[in-house]
Amino acid sequence: MWIYLSRPDITEKEIEAVCAVLRSPNLSLGPKLVEFEHAFADYIGIKRAVAVNSGTSGLFLCMLALGIGRGDEVITTPFTFIASATSIMMAGAKPVFVDIDPATLNIDPAKIEPGITGGTKAILPVEVFGSPAGLDNVCEIAQKHNLAVIEDACEALGSALNGKKVGTFGRMSVFAFYPNKQITTGEGGMILTDDDDLADMCVSLRNQGRGPHRFASQKRSSGGNWLSHERLGYNFRLSDINCALGIVQLSRIEQFKAKRRQVAKWYQEMLADDDRLILPAGPHGCDMSWFVFVLRLADSFTRRQRDSVLEAMRSRNIQVADYFTPVHLQPFMVEQFGYKRGDFPVTESVCERTIALPFYNNLTEDETAVVCRTLKEILDKN
Repeated sequence: MWIYLSRPDITEKEIEAVCAVLRSPNLSLGPKLVEFEHAFADYIGIKRAVAVNSGTSGLFLCMLALGIGRGDEVITTPFTFIASATSIMMAGAKPVFVDIDPATLNIDPAKIEPGITGGTKAILPVEVFGSPAGLDNVCEIAQKHNLAVIEDACEALGSALNGKKVGTFGRMSVFAFYPNKQITTGEGGMILTDDDDLADMCVSLRNQGRGPHRFASQKRSSGGNWLSHERLGYNFRLSDINCALGIVQLSRIEQFKAKRRQVAKWYQEMLADDDRLILPAGPHGCDMSWFVFVLRLADSFTRRQRDSVLEAMRSRNIQVADYFTPVHLQPFMVEQFGYKRGDFPVTESVCERTIALPFYNNLTEDETAVVCRTLKEILDKN
C-alpha cells in the first residue's frame, strides 16, 4: 500500500457539477466562469477576479497588465516553485532574488531594500507553503518605494495575516488550483485586483486579445466582434468544466482548511519530541491554510543524508519530496544570470534539508502515524 504525497478531495457533488456542464451547450466562456469568478472575488473580498488556465499564466498576465517588460526588474524569492521567477522572465523582465527569513521561509523583508534599483518595478512575494508571514512588511517597503506588489498566493488560499486575507495585500494577486492545492480545478488559476483597468486587460489577454467585454455568456456570431482582436493575446482561458469543479471546491474551503489543520496537528504532535527535526508552525498572527507539510532535518544533516532519507521513505512506499530546489541554481538560471552556490546561503541551507511529507485532506491518523514511525526508524538507522 502506498501513502501518497497528495490527493484531491473529490465527492459526488463535484462530479455532478462537471457532468451538468457536459450536458449543457456551454463548455467554455459560459455562465460557470462568471459564477466562479464572482464567488472567488466574494470569498477573498476583492472587486474583480479573472480565471485563467494556471497560476503561471496568472502571474505572467499580471506582469503584462502592469506594463512590466524588457529592462525591468522584479524582486522575488529564490525559495519557491519555479513559476514565480519564470513568469517574470516570460514578460522579458529580470527576476532579482532576495534571500529568505530562516524562521518563516518567506522573502526576508530586511534584505529587500538593498536589491531595489532604478529598474525595479515590482515586488513578487510568495506565501510559501501557505504562510503569509512578513507580507505586511513587504507591502510597507513597496509603498515607500512606489513599487507594485504582485502577491503570489498560489499556495495560500484561505490564509490570513492579522485578520487580513491573503490575496488582498498586493495591487494584484494570483491563486492556483493544481490538484495538490487547497482547492482544485484540475488545472487553473485566478487573478485578483480591485483595479478595473487591470482586470479588463487580463480578461482581454487571456482571450486572444479580444476586447474585455467580449467574453463569458455573451452570444457570439460566427464572425463580427468575436474575430476582432485589439492586442496580442493568449489562449489562457479556463473552461466551464474546470470552473464548475472550482465552484463546489470553493464552497468546501473551510472544511478543507479544518481537515488539513488536523493532519498538520497530528504531524506536529507525533514528531514534537525529535530534536533531529525542525517542524513548521503557523507564525504569530497567521491563520494558516496548510498547503503542504514540509519539515527540515537539523542543521547537522547534509544534503546527501537528506536524500538518503527520501530514498528510504520511498522504498517503504511513502511518497515524499524535497521542496524546493533553489530557483537561482536551476541550470538555465545559472546559464542566463551567472548565479552560483553561496549567493543566497539561507535558501541553499534550507533546501538541502527539507522533506515534504504526505499531506492531503483525507490522510488518516493511522497513515500519519505510519509516516512518522517510518521516518524515525530511518533516521535511527542512518
